[in-house]
Amino acid sequence: MKPHFLLVDPAHYDVSYVINPWMDPEIWASDSERLARQAREGFDTLVEVLEKAGARTTIVAGQPGLPDMVFPANAGIVLDRRVIPSRFLRAERQGEEPWFQDVFRQFIVGGILDEIVELPDTMRQEGAGDCLWDATRRLAWVGYGQRSDEGSAAFIRDAFDIEIVSLRLATPRFYHLDTCFHVLPRGEVLYFPDAFTEHGRSRIEALVPAHQRLVASEEEARQFCVNAVAFGDDVIMAEPPESLLRQLQARGYRVTGVPLAPFILSGGGAYCMTLRLDNVTR
Repeated sequence: MKPHFLLVDPAHYDVSYVINPWMDPEIWASDSERLARQAREGFDTLVEVLEKAGARTTIVAGQPGLPDMVFPANAGIVLDRRVIPSRFLRAERQGEEPWFQDVFRQFIVGGILDEIVELPDTMRQEGAGDCLWDATRRLAWVGYGQRSDEGSAAFIRDAFDIEIVSLRLATPRFYHLDTCFHVLPRGEVLYFPDAFTEHGRSRIEALVPAHQRLVASEEEARQFCVNAVAFGDDVIMAEPPESLLRQLQARGYRVTGVPLAPFILSGGGAYCMTLRLDNVTR
């Protein structure tokens, strides 16, 4: 079965507010036409690369005034044809919630999903950005401490009846787990250790053998290369440094770099721009 990804058209994308350290509206405003054009080109390239690698893509429209809808990884967690829609911490993104709820309802009508599972009203959890399914170990890695509540891990565990591993995120620069941690198709983990507490690093080291731990440099993390999409032999990411490219190729992966600089200005890369819809836990 083809991997299936949701993406959101970037027609309304810009950088107009600050909710993480990467965002600088002045940079966007100083060259908005060029950056918007590059964002469109980068998005179209990402879709082309995904489809060429064998993926199915579903693209929905964004909404005016909600520029970060272009990062649907934060819209919900999808496993076993069930979705937990997100509840965002930041007011700037809370307006996305009803729009994505509508998308998920349409997916139920269209036979893509079966059920919506609602978070408690007071719980904050920001989707697959803070919940990464690990098909090798049959568990989910769950991030908390910046955007998502610590208690969301237990809710995810019970909702999907899966094992979870919670990791506290130590710095606002890496505010979602997907910015600093990625599970590759053969079980290797690419991660940036400085984004985690000492306890979190210990948990990763306990569960992932040394030969499967790929430590990202600060440059690679800053370029959002950890924020990758991977399936089969393909790894798709923001344009990687040569060192990371060679490291992944040596392990047999086909690596495709995509020009995503306008999206990195908001603190997002290839993974942020996709939500996988077909992951199964059993």
